[in-house]
Amino acid sequence: MADLEQLLALFLAAVLLAAAARRVGAPYPVFLALGGAVLAFVPGAPQFTVRPELALALFIAPVLLDAAFDASPRDLRDNWVPVTGLVVFAVGLTTAAVAVVARMLLPELAWAPAIVLGAVVAPPDAAAATAVLRHLRPPRGCRGSAESAGR
Repeated sequence: MADLEQLLALFLAAVLLAAAARRVGAPYPVFLALGGAVLAFVPGAPQFTVRPELALALFIAPVLLDAAFDASPRDLRDNWVPVTGLVVFAVGLTTAAVAVVARMLLPELAWAPAIVLGAVVAPPDAAAATAVLRHLRPPRGCRGSAESAGR
């Protein structure tokens, strides 16, 4: 039962962090990442491990499904070059930046684990990438179908 209570507390913290991000106009994945980093450094914080199949069912699948419903196949086909560039750039740059910072902070860390850490925290899903890249103001043709339909 303690695991369920910890999971609910993490959900509540994520909701509060997302609300705070919306209030200040910042991307919510940034606030979630910072909240997780702060929690990792709190002395005596409880250890919490989610089984991979549970994480897939509770977190990853719903986010990807929601992003898939928001995507327009026509817009993706028409804008595949900029979309691909943003996806590769966002994930690749985040992975490289986190790896370099991790190596600077922990010189004994080998490059392979540093790159894995970067890949883990990079925005691999459409929802996180969209939230982070929304502030870059992509060209009108690259926005979602709801905004493109109003042209």
